[in-house]
Amino acid sequence: MGNIIDKIGMIDNYPFHYEIKTRWKDMDSFGHVNNANYVTYIEDARIIFFKRWGINTHEKSLIVASMKIDYLNQLQHPNHLLIGQKISRLGSKSFDIESVVFNKDGLKPLARSTVTCVCYDYNEDKSLLLFPEIVEDYNLP
Repeated sequence: MGNIIDKIGMIDNYPFHYEIKTRWKDMDSFGHVNNANYVTYIEDARIIFFKRWGINTHEKSLIVASMKIDYLNQLQHPNHLLIGQKISRLGSKSFDIESVVFNKDGLKPLARSTVTCVCYDYNEDKSLLLFPEIVEDYNLP
């Protein structure tokens, strides 16, 4: 697990940030935040990330093709989280968003996720070449 944490680095490695707080209902019977809630935290952050590109279901959209999560540390409620995100890979029609959930106090990494998204046209029911906005974000310093 230490090798994954070493590769993550600091929040500064992720140009896009999203803050969220845990909720009472996020806890499981063991008294820590249930692993399934990480998917929701990452999804919330990803939706805000998509808004910067003007993604909508009428003209252009994105679909999730794959999601992988590595759980690194337990999370207790209440807690304030900071999710760092970056585009980590570009394909011709798909791309990956790497997200890391950090505890905002101390910036300890709690989980790391890679989500593969595909550019998609629901009207034509087919995948599309990457949208230029995504390519531009990938090429940001």
